[in-house]
Amino acid sequence: MKKLSLSIIICLLTGMVIAQDITLPKPQTTGGMPLMEALAARKTSRSFSSKQLSMQQLSSLLWAATGVNREDGRLTAPTARNAQQIDTYVYTTTNVYLYIPKDNILKMVAEGDHRSEVGRQPFAAEAPVILVYVANYDKMQGFDEESNAFYGATDCGNIGQNVYLYCAANGLSTVELGSIQRDKIKELLGFNGRAQLAQPVGFPKE
Repeated sequence: MKKLSLSIIICLLTGMVIAQDITLPKPQTTGGMPLMEALAARKTSRSFSSKQLSMQQLSSLLWAATGVNREDGRLTAPTARNAQQIDTYVYTTTNVYLYIPKDNILKMVAEGDHRSEVGRQPFAAEAPVILVYVANYDKMQGFDEESNAFYGATDCGNIGQNVYLYCAANGLSTVELGSIQRDKIKELLGFNGRAQLAQPVGFPKE
């Protein structure tokens, strides 16, 4: 009986370890490829290997996308009225997370591999990471419906370009996807807003 109870406790503890938030390592914010060279190397690629990004690479990628770069909490990507309304969800091979820039953590929002539920193109699910950009209307107080749509799209594009430049500077493949399964994304994540774009990221396939 004691052995059985111990086994149950171990299983529960193991589940807690697997299904939890992730504190990312401090992003690398210095060095790297010069901006003009990164612009020259920027391109779209739809070829991904299954090789996983390291936690350090993922942290630096997300910081480049929309991380905090000033003491007042402003981000690497601009947003209208500093609303910071674009939520970045990170689909991985194991779980789905919400990136929290001010704490540099990944907050788990759904268990399991849901990459195939994002893009309509088969290659998207091959990438080890898919970023999904959601315009969170709860953060857009004082915006009318037209502004929600406009700034939800333009501010999302700023983040996507940051990711393109990071990938160009670090030998990674990426592509922005407008044709995505918005209903499935919203059903899984349960936000008040619109899934604007998705962006698979990974190493190029050899």
